[in-house]
Amino acid sequence: MSQYLRLFLIAAPTMRHSPAMERAVAIAEATDAALHIAVFIEDFDLMRLMSDSKQQRETSRQENEQWLMDEAGVLRHKGLEVTTEVLVTRDPLQEILQHVNQMRPDLVIKDLHHESALKGAVMTPLDWQLLRHCPAAVHLVSEVRCPLPRVVVAAVDPAHPAGQIHGINDSIIQAAQDLAEQCDAELHLLHAYDLSHTQIADAGAGAVTMPGFGSDVRRSLEKTFAVLARQYDVPVERQHFIAGPLTKALANFVAHSRADVIVMGNVHHKGLGKLIGSTTEHVLQHVRCNVLAIEGESINKQDG
Repeated sequence: MSQYLRLFLIAAPTMRHSPAMERAVAIAEATDAALHIAVFIEDFDLMRLMSDSKQQRETSRQENEQWLMDEAGVLRHKGLEVTTEVLVTRDPLQEILQHVNQMRPDLVIKDLHHESALKGAVMTPLDWQLLRHCPAAVHLVSEVRCPLPRVVVAAVDPAHPAGQIHGINDSIIQAAQDLAEQCDAELHLLHAYDLSHTQIADAGAGAVTMPGFGSDVRRSLEKTFAVLARQYDVPVERQHFIAGPLTKALANFVAHSRADVIVMGNVHHKGLGKLIGSTTEHVLQHVRCNVLAIEGESINKQDG
């Protein structure tokens, strides 16, 4: 187990007790990790056109500093090691990345907001950028049933398609195991098996399905999945090998389970040098769940 030493909470300048703050405080209490809470107030150029913009920014900075000072006092009284800061900046992402490189936190924790139960996540440009550029694990929190995670799910892909990052499954499971052990939570293992991917391409004939091909692939995936589960001592009742496209399968799983955190690999694809996103980002947009994204390298993939 890798003991958490430092947590980095990116708090919104709205000064409220958010799910991310609840989660960060709960993990800090459980692990004795130092907690740094920072508020980044973006300094828009357009605001300079307003005569009172400078005063507004200064007022916001002072209010946030007072709020953080009060919150930190309460948390220190509980025995936590807490530091705080408020920064007005034109480039929040670069400030955050500099903090991460200097602090080397075990987790970067931030709120992710959903419009409603029927709509997806409201991912800000900063959320996207953090997923794509942050070298530390990013925990995006949309809601907490209980502040400390009770069920941590490692979402793995035993298929190992060409170009997949070597060892990403082990990194995902190790991160999930670390979080589960330190929070005294259950570790679960999940793979969503997409039946539509049992097709293979035949030159000149498009995609075809060969007899028995789908069942053979499924059996092979199940064997690899079982090996991963045994390697990390995940009991059978906590193994979930489910059918369906990943986003839909995860949505159904989250809706009918007690999952508190889904741990996923944050691997991007590049086509002609252009970043087109990752499965983690799609899941965050469409599944109401808390995600811990483990950074992976980018996959270079030529457009056909």
